[in-house]
Amino acid sequence: MPRTVFTALLCLFSPKKVSHLETTRIYNGKTMPNLVLSTRALQVVNKAIDLFHHRGFHTVGVDRIVQESEIPKATFYNYFHSKERLVEICLIVQKERLKEKVVSTAEYGLEASAMDKLKKLYFLHTDLEGLYYLLFKAIFETKQTYPNAYQVAIKYRTWLINEIYSQLIKLKSDVSFQDAQLFLYMIEGAIIQLLSSDGAIDREKVLDCFLTGLNKV
Repeated sequence: MPRTVFTALLCLFSPKKVSHLETTRIYNGKTMPNLVLSTRALQVVNKAIDLFHHRGFHTVGVDRIVQESEIPKATFYNYFHSKERLVEICLIVQKERLKEKVVSTAEYGLEASAMDKLKKLYFLHTDLEGLYYLLFKAIFETKQTYPNAYQVAIKYRTWLINEIYSQLIKLKSDVSFQDAQLFLYMIEGAIIQLLSSDGAIDREKVLDCFLTGLNKV
């Protein structure tokens, strides 16, 4: 993994360690803390997530969303009031779905080792078609225009670092919180490399190098 990738990410983010946070489940795919979506509204959110994922937050407007969702614009504003609120809701939904997967991985049967769980977390988050990619994009695309949505993505990163740390410490008792941060920077460095012009990267080799280096420290 090029050192410049880690350096860039270290400059961008410096999350603080927090106590372990419990994830909040999405019951029936609709309900979250302080947020209840009708079935039709959730369909719009899912369509918007797909558009934002592949087109970006700024190139997709309300007109495109209502057209592809096949709803009147008045209905859109009745559901979400603004594009800014829709973007925030999309990230909340995506964050909770991803938390479900992370917690499921962390709580997987006793026969699964911490190493196996870390590998699952790594591949889950470095999939460009996966759930984390939208949150990753949001860190770079929403800070100025959609600050509430940006905070959703940042809070997820902080939560994830703690989840990573809880697995790393099982692998090596004297692991530091900085090692968990580096694991996340490795994930995001891999995403950046996958998005590069050639997109060539052996994700498994990158992960093995990190874990091997960790055991040598």
